[in-house]
Amino acid sequence: MTNYTFNVEMTCGGCSKAVNAVLSKLEGVSNINIDLEGKKVSCDSATLSAEDILKNIQKTGKKSSIAA
Repeated sequence: MTNYTFNVEMTCGGCSKAVNAVLSKLEGVSNINIDLEGKKVSCDSATLSAEDILKNIQKTGKKSSIAA
């Protein structure tokens, strides 16, 4: 299991709900943690790469990147 962290431009609860909804639907993603104030999203996955997860986050229309 690998933990990934992403920077996501979120401004409200609706933004974080949209990101959570997309990640919750992904097979193999668990332990989703969204920090709206810090604009960070972290999750665990044993089957998906950071790039695969990032592509799904970007489907919400939020500007996002893999955190360094």
